[in-house]
Amino acid sequence: MHKVIYDTDPGVDDAMALLFLHRHPEIDLLGVTTVFGNASVETTTRNALFLKREWNIRCPVARGASVTFDPSRKERAWPTFVHGHNGLGDIEVPATIDLPTDPRPAHQFIIDAVRANPGEVTLVAVGRMTNLALALKHDPEIAKLVKDVVIMGGNFYVPGNVTPVAEANIHGDPEAADVVMTAAWKVVVVGLDVTAVTTMSRSYLADMAKAGGPSVQLLSDLSQSYIDFYSHAVDDGMMVHDSCACVYVVAPELFDTIEGSVRVVCGGIADGQTIVKQNGKHFPPNEWDNLPSQIVCTGIRSQAVIDLIRDVILGKVNH
Repeated sequence: MHKVIYDTDPGVDDAMALLFLHRHPEIDLLGVTTVFGNASVETTTRNALFLKREWNIRCPVARGASVTFDPSRKERAWPTFVHGHNGLGDIEVPATIDLPTDPRPAHQFIIDAVRANPGEVTLVAVGRMTNLALALKHDPEIAKLVKDVVIMGGNFYVPGNVTPVAEANIHGDPEAADVVMTAAWKVVVVGLDVTAVTTMSRSYLADMAKAGGPSVQLLSDLSQSYIDFYSHAVDDGMMVHDSCACVYVVAPELFDTIEGSVRVVCGGIADGQTIVKQNGKHFPPNEWDNLPSQIVCTGIRSQAVIDLIRDVILGKVNH
């Protein structure tokens, strides 16, 4: 079993990834931690509680960061044109959900869960890396106790999606991302190099909803405006960014990877750019030296990933 904490900012593709984690028979979902990004942390936490209720997810939800790791950064507008004004494609969502959140802030929840399960917890982070950076700041020793960190973010050999060089999750809090990439734990970076070529069509999702009943119909309903947004880049479908990171946890063989130290540019016109110094490449002394070697995904078996997402969500995958 993979013990997973899901750090997220729901978010449409975040919702699909959550249902995947909830229904995969080899994943023990210890908790959901929320962060600001696709909407305010108040909205993303409400959305996490809504999905917890609708999908009967038992694990706790802990509310996380509402501002960047470096609080002097100015907040940008929420990407309502991508995820809707309510973060879930503007489907009908109650203003409040009558479920409690965990009393601890997300970073403390992460620290406590990792210390209670040393060497066993995988952190799957699909939003800004703020909660993870705060956990490291408050308890640096947890880096040695985490099994691994799988993030959806970054881009290495393809363009960004918010600037020519930066991906949205990293661009939203570059300082936090650089802390996470350079810490003494194993990070797997599942970025636009693989997620931008992994798409699910509207008809494929509709067939899933037909077979999966009300819970999957909800997923289809909240994804419709997201598919509309992607019409400029995908033929009547959507990129399933966050689910790719979740698939890596259970099926890493579906990905091609390289290894090396990773840095994040903080400031200037390349703000949020992720750069890997691949192992075995030699340069004069530089800012990538003497840092942990991380794993960067560069290739993916896209159709196999999409089919696995479908089969898990429809309950067709057994131990």
